[in-house]
Amino acid sequence: MSDQHSLQSFETRAIHAGNTADPLTGAVVPPIYQVSTYKQDGVGGLRGGYEYSRSANPTRTALEENLAAIEGGRRGLAFASGLAAEDCLLRTLLSPGAHVVIPNDAYGGTFRLFAKVVERWGVDFSVADTSDPAAVRASVTDRTKVIWVETPSNPLLGITDIAAVADIARTAGAKLVVDNTFASPYLQQPIALGADVVVHSLTKYMGGHSDVVGGALIAADADLGEELAYHQNAMGAVAGPFDAWLVLRGIKTLPVRMDRHSENATRVAEMLTRHPKVTQVLYPGLPEHPGHEIAAKQMRAFGGMVSFRVEGGEQAAVEVCNRAKLFTLGESLGGVESLIEHPGRMTHASVVGSALEVPGDLVRLSVGIEAADDLLADLQQALG
Repeated sequence: MSDQHSLQSFETRAIHAGNTADPLTGAVVPPIYQVSTYKQDGVGGLRGGYEYSRSANPTRTALEENLAAIEGGRRGLAFASGLAAEDCLLRTLLSPGAHVVIPNDAYGGTFRLFAKVVERWGVDFSVADTSDPAAVRASVTDRTKVIWVETPSNPLLGITDIAAVADIARTAGAKLVVDNTFASPYLQQPIALGADVVVHSLTKYMGGHSDVVGGALIAADADLGEELAYHQNAMGAVAGPFDAWLVLRGIKTLPVRMDRHSENATRVAEMLTRHPKVTQVLYPGLPEHPGHEIAAKQMRAFGGMVSFRVEGGEQAAVEVCNRAKLFTLGESLGGVESLIEHPGRMTHASVVGSALEVPGDLVRLSVGIEAADDLLADLQQALG
């Protein structure tokens, strides 16, 4: 993050960081540099350091500067997807024989990457309840290079004390990686709490409009940022210029959207706690949530994701998803529109039979920014 933005409020950084006026026309929005290569002024005479858009592109640079500024990091990097970002990170930090601690409640794609790809490379992992620092500490070995955390987690909305796990990672000589997708940097700042790297699926709240796929890494340390940038270029799964432009546009409204997502999700969670067909509501904003106090300490608000369990088991949960009308049945999350899904059969099908398997009676909501009363009415009819 540059000194220019270090003292500015989040809302100001979200709009202005990386968004310098175009020097040619004065356009206040960075242009989409839909270009593959750049004219050189003599051999090696690069203009602004640009030679080929896999290595660098001005639109992507604008986004990467913005990402570093809003997460409080030293280097931001934008990728073609969240999993592309994770792959680059793991291949940068790990080598055969290394060990990783991962959450017992993680995104199914992250688990698949570890279990079906990284493990074949000679890296093994342990699964731990990261909401319990003692369980994390017990899972660390002398080969542990990374401790991986999602908070809030996907899809059970577990909360991890980032500062406490950062201390464990530091003592072990490991890097703490925090997937901040559910919270967004507006609600939570993992680097300020001790994280070494923050991961995002930019597809979700950062883009915010269900119209782009992307991923990001933000490094707390400049040297690690350089190493990640080397691998980003060497591996090549970079964000395209139009995708970078869409995410940069989405970030400008991130604070106001997250405020509304959080307000609506709180009302949804409170309604669900009173519904006779709901057996459990998972939302860190509820005082009865086991991670509520930690979430209140490390988050600005509690976000737009709500999960709940229903009477009648898996088939009843599937029927609730199918009966919803305003909540769109679909994977992903974080858009302005509300989504509903059955994790066991959709986003988390890859963890069936593993330690990360989710309950069959679980329904996950991505609560959008529509009128809350309309969302409540739709859920009530869907529950029957």
